[in-house]
Amino acid sequence: MTEIVTMSSKGQIVVPKNVRERLDIDVGSSFAVFGKDDTLILKKVKVPNAEEVFQKVHKWGSSLAKQKGWKEKDLMKKIHKGRGIKSA
Repeated sequence: MTEIVTMSSKGQIVVPKNVRERLDIDVGSSFAVFGKDDTLILKKVKVPNAEEVFQKVHKWGSSLAKQKGWKEKDLMKKIHKGRGIKSA
């Protein structure tokens, strides 16, 4: 179904309720915005929160350390070296 919407003076448009419900769009939903010529595309995107990012990086780092056979002290040395801190 196509509907006509109008942009406000603040550059806002209203996404019709039936479209919001069908696409599970709610307050706080995030979008990537693409525009070219006379076409505007809104793509719903999931922006991870800090906890999700931390968990993903931690999982990746743990897997890499296990694969390389690194121990915690080895990782601390690498971190200190990268930061320019002399290890004790």
